[in-house]
Amino acid sequence: MKVTNWLAAAALSLASLSAQAASTLDNILANNSLRVCFEAGYMPFEMKNKAGDDIGFDIDLAKMMAKAMGVKFTPVNTAWDGIIPALLTDKCDILMSGMTITPERNLQVNFADPYVVVGQSVLLAPALQGQVSRFQELNQPEHIVITKLGTTGDIVAKRMLDKAQIRVFESEADGVMEVINGRAQAFIYDLPLNAFYKALHGDKLVHLDQPFTYEPLGWAVRKGDPDFLNFLNNFLRQIKGDGSYDRLYQKWFIEDEWVKALQ
Repeated sequence: MKVTNWLAAAALSLASLSAQAASTLDNILANNSLRVCFEAGYMPFEMKNKAGDDIGFDIDLAKMMAKAMGVKFTPVNTAWDGIIPALLTDKCDILMSGMTITPERNLQVNFADPYVVVGQSVLLAPALQGQVSRFQELNQPEHIVITKLGTTGDIVAKRMLDKAQIRVFESEADGVMEVINGRAQAFIYDLPLNAFYKALHGDKLVHLDQPFTYEPLGWAVRKGDPDFLNFLNNFLRQIKGDGSYDRLYQKWFIEDEWVKALQ
């Protein structure tokens, strides 16, 4: 009797551990859905077209991933300051939103291998052209520098431009308009989006397009899920090896046909 009870208890314990250790992959397959958290507005990674559809580099990668899994793609558009909590509370299965891999974030989530590398650059008011040619030259009390809340641009500006006036916005577009309208001297953000805004607004902005940070971007998942990380890293190697990744990169970072979908 004692042996039977011990075996039953052991079986229940193993079943409990097995349930806790179940990979997100199992849930994705069971639900026939890959729920992807992102914040629309980080061009060209994720954004809304004029019809209201989600488009972008990350969106195409997520759709490709869902297809490889044989499940449907379920977009979960989430405000940036709540995107990690959304993952941790199971609002989605993965973050695919141009997130820079940082030690601070890595304390909360696990990252797959970097899928692209970017860096911070500066959009400058034309009045400062010729006066400011390097990021560090903005570190003056008279300069107002705009960043986006919770981004690596926000972090690096506060750390490296301690003498300047740092103002934080929730929207990239609003931050850029502060510079265009003469209410700020500079906007700091990821190079791909700054390049887009420079192309969009022409001589209303000066782009210091030499990135001054090294920022690998990665897909984030909940901790304790080696099976999911293994899948993601192998998926990334596969699409980089078969040319699928290069075709998407060409579409979103080299060509500009997608801009017409926004206008």
